[in-house]
Amino acid sequence: MRWFLRSKIHKATVTQSDLEYIGSITIDSTLIDAVGLLPGEKVTVVSNTSGSRLETYVIAGEPGSGTVCMNGAAAHLIKKGEEVIIMGYELAEQTIDAQVVLVDHKNKIVSHL
Repeated sequence: MRWFLRSKIHKATVTQSDLEYIGSITIDSTLIDAVGLLPGEKVTVVSNTSGSRLETYVIAGEPGSGTVCMNGAAAHLIKKGEEVIIMGYELAEQTIDAQVVLVDHKNKIVSHL
């Protein structure tokens, strides 16, 4: 068994960071559905802007809103306006065909990669 990339939202822009919220990342549910993520699922978030990297879990945001909000302590590491990659993984015996989307600066899907 190995860990394989299963889901990826590439080049998303953080729309908000909320230090007071209790943990996690809120993501537009249109985006999480497009890549097969589930609310509560563990994800890795990497900032292309600062180089920060963290693990947290997904909260579904309003569909079509473009929301990508860093919540709780994660808001110290990744701020509003940063460009991020959000990745989910799966433990499997064989390679997985990852569901990957590229988004624009408003977090709208540009293409499925």
